[in-house]
Amino acid sequence: MISTYKYSLEGQESERLLFRKITEQDFDLWLPFCSDAYSLKYIFSAEEMAHDDPKVRCQIWFERIFNRYKNNLGGMNALIAKDTGDYVGQCGLLLQTMDGVEELEIGYSLLPQWRGHGFAIEAAIKCKEFAFENHFCDSLISTIHVENQASIQVAIANGMTLEKTVMSHGDPVHIFRVEKI
Repeated sequence: MISTYKYSLEGQESERLLFRKITEQDFDLWLPFCSDAYSLKYIFSAEEMAHDDPKVRCQIWFERIFNRYKNNLGGMNALIAKDTGDYVGQCGLLLQTMDGVEELEIGYSLLPQWRGHGFAIEAAIKCKEFAFENHFCDSLISTIHVENQASIQVAIANGMTLEKTVMSHGDPVHIFRVEKI
């Protein structure tokens, strides 16, 4: 069944990845992300970090995803490797409010063992193409912690340029942007 929320990439695919809706059954697959040192440093908010238990952080993460689905605010998609069927990570189009302006953001997070293989770049490019082909917006952003060099490289590979640096949830973040051509 195809999702009804507007920005879903469910059923889409890239060269090596299938996109599908995230389900509650993905919780245990995503749990390693919620205890990974890299994720803890760059991805999780202060609210999420207030919880020592990775299961609590994972539950907050999933509640946010399902809330986005329910309220048509975009959402992450599960990324499945075509060749192995492995759960690689999550990527999607998310509605965000930055400086009082509603923006469409490309968000991406990979499980630790799948980082460094080009999957984040591939998924982010697919999200960009999908958003522009469907005329969702004239530009897209990615919000990235200022020290997260790997995600900065993904944004640059996706044709994005640094627009500004702001504070978000108590952390300094770069806002990268790409315009529809």
